[in-house]
Formats: sequence, C-alpha cells, structure tokens
Amino acid sequence: MQAYYEQDMEDRRLGVGGGLLEFLRTRELVERYLPTESSSIVDVGGGTGVHARWLAELGHQVDLVDAVPLHVARAAEIPGVNATLGDARKLDAADASYDFVLMCGPLYHLLTVEDRLAAWREAHRVLKPGGYVAAATISRFSSLHDALYRNLFRYKEFYPMVASTVVDGHHRPPEGRHEWFTHTYFHRPEESVQEAVEAGFLAPQVFAIEGSARALPDSEIEARLADPVQHEHLMWALRLMETEPSVLGVSSHLLTVGRKG
Repeated sequence: MQAYYEQDMEDRRLGVGGGLLEFLRTRELVERYLPTESSSIVDVGGGTGVHARWLAELGHQVDLVDAVPLHVARAAEIPGVNATLGDARKLDAADASYDFVLMCGPLYHLLTVEDRLAAWREAHRVLKPGGYVAAATISRFSSLHDALYRNLFRYKEFYPMVASTVVDGHHRPPEGRHEWFTHTYFHRPEESVQEAVEAGFLAPQVFAIEGSARALPDSEIEARLADPVQHEHLMWALRLMETEPSVLGVSSHLLTVGRKG
C-alpha cells in the first residue's frame, strides 16, 4: 500500500475522467447527510485531503487521519484541516467526539473482515449519537469491468488476477504492476451493509457512486461533465439507479451510509 501511494497519483486520478465522476458523486452523496451548520468531521483514510478541502471550505472542523506520511504532509497544508498519521482500526479520539465520519480510504485496504469491523467499530465509537458514517468500498467486479471496458485482458497476467478477485474479493496485482493498484479487498454490495450492521449502525444504505457510467471512456465522461446540460442528465441518471440492487455491482465504487442510534 505504501509503495503504491508513494507514487503520488491520487489527486490527479480524482481530477480526470472516471475519477472526477467518482469525486463529484461522492461529494453529492456525502452532502445529503452532513449537518447543515458547522460540525466536527473526521476524515479517516482521507489521503491528501481531496474531500477534507471542500468540507473545510464549507465551514466544518475537519480532522484527517491517514496511514501514509506523504498524504498527511499534503493534507496538513490545507487551511482548516488538522491532519495526523493514524490507523482506522484505532483512532486517537474520544468517544462520541464527531458529528460525522467519512471513510473513503480504509475499508478496501483492510484485508480481513476482523480489521474492517475494527474500523467500522471505531467509526461508531467516535461518532455522536444521531450522526452518520459514509464509507467507500470498491465493487467486487471493478477489475472485471475495467478489463472489459479497456481491453485489459490483452495482458496475460490480468485474466488470472480478475478470476481470483471475483471468487474471494482479494485483488492481487502481480509483482511490479503498480498501475493495477495494490493488494486490496473488493466488496460485494451487501457485504458493507452487513459489516456496518455488525458494528452497530442503524439502517445502512449502499449507493452506487459511478454506476454504469463508468463504462464510458474517460474523455466522454469529461465532455459530459463539462457541459451543464449533459452534466445534469448524467447525474440525474445515476441518482435514479443509485440504490437499485440489481445494478449496484456495476459501479466501480460504492458508498455505504449508516446512522448511530
């Protein structure tokens, strides 16, 4: 994980093509559950602060926690963001100290269900009663769809990697293929809901972030997002099917939202 993120590509990824769509849709979904007034937010696994930045600009008090020193150093430069090195499984925060918990980074890097549940439980512990958690996961079928959309099966190592991922959820790129991400866990849509419930969250709901629009080429996504009318058509369509169980797995990324009682 450290080797992958030391390449320092995440900010650029979320600014173009499918990454930009992921960023915009994640923000749209998160904003539905944010308190309207200034609130305390912990951004767990927040990277270089891509989401912490706009949260702080809205007037929220944002603490960012990340396991990568490079990310923490970058995020610490953002006005209004307090960034520290830390572990999602053991947060350095008091019980019930935050109004909202954002977890866009940790869950797919935690390879065992025990570690993922530890992160969920920590989110529950530090959240105030009535507050929400929003946690991102990568779809079990993400690499399969990427291979189909971008003809990645032309690489002989990609086929067995995808075949294995679909079976057990573990995405294991071959040694040296950092462009194919790192060893991660890809969730089925129902798994994140099960994890959230086990951690104590009430009525968790899973949303497709990019939905079937991720099948579009990056250049087409950018063109549609740049045109105000096409932008709204695209976002409207994604909202319409964002919770439809029969198509959730088509989305590259999912967002699970749960409430603390």
